[in-house]
Amino acid sequence: MEKTLFVPGRVCLFGEHSDWAGGYGSPENRIPPGYTLLTGTNQGISARISPEKESFSIESTLPDGTKKGPEIIGLSEQDLRRAAQRAGFFNYAAGVAYYMVQHFHTGGIRMDCRMDLPLRKGLSSSAAICVLTARAFNQLYDLGLSLRDEMEYAYMGEILTGSQCGRMDQGCAFGQSPILMTFNGNEVTVKKLKISHLFYLIIADLGGKKDTRKILSGLNAAFLSKDAVGEGVREYLGTVNKHIVERAVSALEAGDPEKLGLLMQEAQNRFDTYCLPACSSELTAPRLHNILGEPDLRPFIWGGKGVGSQGDGTVQLLARGKEERLEAVDILQRTYKLSCYRLDIRPTSV
Repeated sequence: MEKTLFVPGRVCLFGEHSDWAGGYGSPENRIPPGYTLLTGTNQGISARISPEKESFSIESTLPDGTKKGPEIIGLSEQDLRRAAQRAGFFNYAAGVAYYMVQHFHTGGIRMDCRMDLPLRKGLSSSAAICVLTARAFNQLYDLGLSLRDEMEYAYMGEILTGSQCGRMDQGCAFGQSPILMTFNGNEVTVKKLKISHLFYLIIADLGGKKDTRKILSGLNAAFLSKDAVGEGVREYLGTVNKHIVERAVSALEAGDPEKLGLLMQEAQNRFDTYCLPACSSELTAPRLHNILGEPDLRPFIWGGKGVGSQGDGTVQLLARGKEERLEAVDILQRTYKLSCYRLDIRPTSV
């Protein structure tokens, strides 16, 4: 029995870092919930999956045609845990397989994956493979898990590897529909949004380097500190972010791309003001800010901001229309030699 699955990456439109920040919340410490607005990408990971009796076997073809694997891992608790916790290309998938096999006493699976999703660019390639692995076990062994269950096992598997990911990344389980996620302590809520207007996004690989672990470490340390930098980080990831996300949801549902673009600019400016001091070596991000300030792009875009953890990984720009997106992509490719991806936020119904 062979099946084919696909899980997209995800773009955090607004609310980066608010998932882990909201996770600190409780009635006692008065930390407000985190709010994140995200949508799935056109790119992702597809896989042919089939049952395996005695192993978890996985291989992948990357966007540039490079092949990884196959890696064949035994189903014992020791084998899967070891594979998850050592440095390796498939350690995230092994972490999820560990929980699925241990909790449900399933057999193994074989996964032959193909990716057109850029790696390490803030588009949740790691979360996508984790959700894909959980979904593969769910469907091949008829486990009856909900989307939220798949997200939870995907999150647990990634955390097992030592990753510091928050809970927003697994929102890719909902596909390409825009969703609002709220994080309050251990409680996560998801709301699908009703969109009536087509929005034209550009996702561009900045070709730079970023240290996500360093960014997360700096922001977490500041969030828990009592100095002025910490106060600013808490203010941004709490009240400021909440107000921006609420207005962004309204702009999306009202079909107002101009307002959404202006909110992207506001979010970036405020992030820089409040959060950049917590990790200036990474968040100064000269490539990101050079693109956001490029005057030749202004006639074609409503606004833009950083992606994911921020830094010089990826930029998102909201084009004024379909033809304007072509003009903006031409500038990004011709002048800056950037790899660009087109993402449409399409009309949906809840």
